[in-house]
Amino acid sequence: MSEQQTEQSIPTHNLTVDTFPVGPLQCNCTIIGDPTTKQAIVVDPGGDSQVILDRLAAQEYTVDRILHTHAHFDHFLASGEMKKATGAPLALHKEDKPLWDNLEMQCNRFSIPFTPVPAPDQWIDHEEELSLNHTCCGQALHTPGHTPGSTSFYFENLKLLIAGDTLFKGAIGRTDLWGGDFPTIEHSIKTHLYTLDETATVITGHGPATVLGDEMRSNPFVQA
Repeated sequence: MSEQQTEQSIPTHNLTVDTFPVGPLQCNCTIIGDPTTKQAIVVDPGGDSQVILDRLAAQEYTVDRILHTHAHFDHFLASGEMKKATGAPLALHKEDKPLWDNLEMQCNRFSIPFTPVPAPDQWIDHEEELSLNHTCCGQALHTPGHTPGSTSFYFENLKLLIAGDTLFKGAIGRTDLWGGDFPTIEHSIKTHLYTLDETATVITGHGPATVLGDEMRSNPFVQA
């Protein structure tokens, strides 16, 4: 989280990938879109809803689904506004529902203005297929440890992993917040992330992207 935020350009293989920091804690929001069907998935709308909507409009994208890597406030502050503007369902792993239900408490803890957010519409399952226009484009991986419901999203054809706050460049997610546990996040990273293509680009929850193989070999907290 301490490194400077940058917009990130990822090889797309027919899908477009647009990652940019939003909100008070500069959470990385990602738009994955199909330029043919004009459908898109939005991951972690952590604030600045108009910025996200403007980027969608620039590509003439319609939002099919809004995914969340986990339910810490900085990853879904704009979710309510995004749902209202697009009609897209909000999706989360069910283990993080208690955190979602306590957004006001989280905001108060960090002195962030509270904006109510509706309940999730869908529960994300481990190894659930992610699709655009009814065509599989990725997979959800339950990677608890930062929170009980933390989920990563892997797009094999893009060689792209959206890891949320589970894995960072040279770091891992905090385990001293609500529901965090180091042995659990260590197991998640080794079992579900370090078994993926090591050439994959990792979009982290905050800060710069990294390469999965680099973290496998040199991450000071969890190595393969």
